[in-house]
Amino acid sequence: MLKIHQQAPDFNLSGTDGKFYQLSALKDKLVVIYFYPKDNTPGCTQEACDFRDNFSKIAKKGCSVFGISKDSMESHKKFMDKYELNFVLLSDSELQAHIAYQVLEEKKTIRSTFLIDKEGKIAKIWSKVSVKNHVEEVLKAIEEIK
Repeated sequence: MLKIHQQAPDFNLSGTDGKFYQLSALKDKLVVIYFYPKDNTPGCTQEACDFRDNFSKIAKKGCSVFGISKDSMESHKKFMDKYELNFVLLSDSELQAHIAYQVLEEKKTIRSTFLIDKEGKIAKIWSKVSVKNHVEEVLKAIEEIK
């Protein structure tokens, strides 16, 4: 079980902007990574749109946001375009990050969010996330560790 103040598991995943992202390369920056089950489903769409709508507030606090699912890059790009998402989605089709962050339950993704501090340690964990008001909770947590 992952714990607060523990070093966040590293990953190297491809993003919708054509770049590869390695968590360990993002030190000195706050990072929100949220795992979601599937592109273009009601809860996942609402969560992505809530992050989109609050992205400028999050970015002003020096924080990056990455959505991670096991969907393909093609699916991610369509999802991004359809909802005009303004942050990067990462494809974890081989489940590297899902396993490292322990967000799989019987091969299903548990909707979870992790706030990573500037030292690469887990500052906050939300597991089995309820989408309603979740981004507001994330913003509050960013403010608390800033």
